[in-house]
Amino acid sequence: MKTLGGRQFWGDVQFFQGWKIQQNVISKHYRLLDAGDQRHASGTLEACQARLEEIKEANQLKPMQGKAVILIHGIIRSSKSFEKLKAACRQSGRMVVPFDYPSTQVTIPENANYLAQVIESLEGVEEIDLVVHSMGGLVVRSWLSQQPDVDSRIKRMVMLGVPNRGADMADRFRSNLLFKVIFGPAGQQLVTEANSDFIAKLPTPPFPFGIVAGGRNALKGYNPLIRGDNDGTVGVNSTRLPGAADYILLPVLHSFMMSDSETIAYTMRFLKTGAFRESGETQPIPVAETETVP
Repeated sequence: MKTLGGRQFWGDVQFFQGWKIQQNVISKHYRLLDAGDQRHASGTLEACQARLEEIKEANQLKPMQGKAVILIHGIIRSSKSFEKLKAACRQSGRMVVPFDYPSTQVTIPENANYLAQVIESLEGVEEIDLVVHSMGGLVVRSWLSQQPDVDSRIKRMVMLGVPNRGADMADRFRSNLLFKVIFGPAGQQLVTEANSDFIAKLPTPPFPFGIVAGGRNALKGYNPLIRGDNDGTVGVNSTRLPGAADYILLPVLHSFMMSDSETIAYTMRFLKTGAFRESGETQPIPVAETETVP
């Protein structure tokens, strides 16, 4: 049966060669989908896993190996927002893992638990890169806080417009009923450090990561409701996480980063070399940096 592939009510728990097992956040039952979002099984986790094993054997699917890149979307979005980036990753020889999670239905730590299960399921994969958009970066940092030891296969990560210090827009609308309904419990956790210590307590990734921020490179950004330069949704200063190996500011709006050709080119270069610029020159953010969101 054809499905929509899971948007706000399903979280991925297992991945294999384009196949994925998802859990419904409300009913807690599971389903098995192929790469075209066709459902092949539904019920318990064990039933879906057994069906996947049958499919592996019938189609003589080989074990996973080599390099993979996990694409992690932001709040309200899905892995479908990464279509152009998926193509670029595949061209580089990486297996693409389009991770979906119920971003508006549960907290960021609960979404991080879905990510943990997917990473654990990548048996045979030797190297894992991460590309995260917006709240997806906070899901990764929350996942890190849950791990006694970080998976040694994680190599590099690119953050696209991640509100590492919270979002002004969440501060402004967090008490609004419509905001609460649409963005759910995770939306309440997106407020800036001045209004919550949740984000402030998230760890800095221990592996190399680069940050792409969107903005006008001016005193004011695309959205006058956000202080300072911004991409229309997240302030430039909020993206800056001390410890980043490289940083770049591009004239791109928040919602279009994943499909912007220039952003994709810089992302793929960082995953390959650890630097955004072709020259290899980097602009790291020192760990000692203590500036606050203006």
